[in-house]
Amino acid sequence: MLKKFKFETILKIPGHIALKNVDIWFQDEARFGQQNTTTRLWAERGTRPRTVKQQQFEYAYLFGSICPQKGIGEAIVVPWVNKDIMIEHLKQISAVTEKGRHAIVIMDGAGWHAEDIADDFQNISIIKLPPRTLNSHT
Repeated sequence: MLKKFKFETILKIPGHIALKNVDIWFQDEARFGQQNTTTRLWAERGTRPRTVKQQQFEYAYLFGSICPQKGIGEAIVVPWVNKDIMIEHLKQISAVTEKGRHAIVIMDGAGWHAEDIADDFQNISIIKLPPRTLNSHT
C-alpha cells in the first residue's frame, strides 16, 4: 500500500494541486451500544426463578476522521450507517479543509464507502485500503 500511495495520490488529486498542498485524513467508524448477555442469578437447585432481561438492541455509530499533519479531526454520531451519512461526514472534512488545499481521505472498503461519495466535492478525494489490509487494532 505505501509503495503505491504517492502514485495513487497523484492520480486522485486534481492536476493543479501540488503534493505539498495535500492533507491526508484517516477515516473509520465504530459501533457502540448494548449487547445482551446471559442473565445469571443464584437459585436453589431444581428451581427456575424468573428474571428480567433487557431484550432490545440500541446502537450508535461514530464516524471519525483525523488529519495528523494538521492536528485536527472531525466526527459525527448517528443511529445508522449508509452512504448519505458518509457524505455528511465528508462535508465536515471539506468544510475544514483550507482553501487551496486538497484532502485525501483514506478509508476501508465498507459498503457505504462507494467510489462516488466524493464526486460532489472539489477539495476531497478518497483512497480505499485494499482488502485484507492489516488493521492496527487486530
